[in-house]
Amino acid sequence: MPAPILRLEQVTKRFGDHVAVDRLDLAVDRGEFFTFLGSSGSGKSTVLRIVAGLEQPDGGRVLIDSKDMAGVPPWRRHVGMVFQQYAVFPHMNVAANVAYGLGVQGKPRAEIEARVASLLALVGLSGKERRDVTRLSGGEQQRVALARALAPAPSLLLLDEPLGALDEKIRREMQAELKRIQRTTGMTFVYVTHDQEEALTMSDRVAVMHLGSCLQVDAPETLFRRPRTRFTASFFRGSNVVEADLLEARPDALVLRLAGATLVVPTNGRCVAGPRVPVSVRAESLHLDGAAASRGVRLEATLAEVVYRGTNVDHVLETADGQRLTATSTRREVDGVGRRVTVGFDSTDVVVLED
Repeated sequence: MPAPILRLEQVTKRFGDHVAVDRLDLAVDRGEFFTFLGSSGSGKSTVLRIVAGLEQPDGGRVLIDSKDMAGVPPWRRHVGMVFQQYAVFPHMNVAANVAYGLGVQGKPRAEIEARVASLLALVGLSGKERRDVTRLSGGEQQRVALARALAPAPSLLLLDEPLGALDEKIRREMQAELKRIQRTTGMTFVYVTHDQEEALTMSDRVAVMHLGSCLQVDAPETLFRRPRTRFTASFFRGSNVVEADLLEARPDALVLRLAGATLVVPTNGRCVAGPRVPVSVRAESLHLDGAAASRGVRLEATLAEVVYRGTNVDHVLETADGQRLTATSTRREVDGVGRRVTVGFDSTDVVVLED
């Protein structure tokens, strides 16, 4: 099996008493779209800056192409970087911006012109070579920055919240474009974002960061459907995180009681301690009243609120033991706040969490 293009071994970074990155261990495969996902202060951007050589770790090792980067300056790491701000040279036109790194490398003029033309076609800016970059839209400026970072063909492309300054429509378009470009070039992208949808849409794997630690690294669907920790489950919209009473611990499953209903849930190797067990179930896995009858687990709850969200409707429910669940569907399933409803779901949709 080929060695990973990037390996972080026990990487630690402190700013005074604050531990920004705490003994981080992970590897990124060649040609992968890998994303660090977390809220502000989780350490994700610090990790990217350490890989780029813009910050030095206080402990551990960074290996790129199996080479230890200790003491290697940023310009010798053969990595490209795209930032949230439109980092373009305002005094240069589009073509000159993209060609800049190739000129520094001393490439022949004909090779530079061919490479610039190819990259502008790749990012959808053909015909705009002579345009003033300051007169481009935000999305177009970020495409110029991306093409410029791709031009020297780096081993890794690091992207730090590159779509954060764009409006929602352009951001969604750029998400699809970035993934297309990554697949077309076969380059390794290491991406940082706080936006869960962005991470799920584009990534091959996602690392969930919290307080400098990596809580889980998995494919997007696994993170979304089978989170490992309470924090990871809560991070994704639509996850109901509640507590159940432990009735029996079997070798590979737990017998639980949740709001009066008994269910058997596989542990999948999760560590459980104490009489109360945190579990997660997706909002779209909960069914109400008539649709609940065919489900293996049913419980009673009170309809506390109905929230219309356009493409779906959230039914906020309160169980007899005071916990809240949200059931999501494409239409209003029940009405009448304060009425009793039956909630049905399958035990296979319930995930045991670690604290």
